[in-house]
Parts: sequence; structure tokens; C-alpha cells
Amino acid sequence: MFCPDGSYYTGSTNNLQKWILQHQKGGGANQTSKKLPVKLIYYEEYEQVYFAFYREKQIQGWSHKKKEALINGVPELLPKLAIAYRDIRNNLD
Repeated sequence: MFCPDGSYYTGSTNNLQKWILQHQKGGGANQTSKKLPVKLIYYEEYEQVYFAFYREKQIQGWSHKKKEALINGVPELLPKLAIAYRDIRNNLD
């Protein structure tokens, strides 16, 4: 979900339409209830709940720029954006 402040909310559900409506009405997560209106801009589908939860946690740990690359369909940028700032800084020393 895209929030008006420019942030992204990542979650999972077994009923996408209900989940979207719930968040748009201010229900659901604290993050979205305080940042209305929210808009669904990207989603993935999985056959098994385990894989959906795993992917949700993975994406939640990503930087804003990495999430944008995924949303914009630029997967070739994902490995570069996965490099931690501290690793880049250490290579410059």
C-alpha cells in the first residue's frame, strides 16, 4: 500500500479486496490508519500462506528505494539496492 506521506505498507491477507477496503476505511494496521487515503500499488499471490508471510517479512526489511524498484518492475536493481550502506562505506576506507 502507498501512503500519502510517501511510505509503503507491506502486509498479507487471504482476501485482497476485503483487506484493501479495511485499510482504506482506517482499519487494520496503525501505520495505514493514520495515513489515509492508502492505495494498493503492488501485490503478489502465493499458493501457500507460509510463502506469503515469508515474502511479507522480507519486503518489510527492504529500503524505500528497493521497494520502489520492485513496484516499478526493475528487478535488476534489487541486488545493488540490497547492499548495506556500511558495506559501501567500508569499501571506501
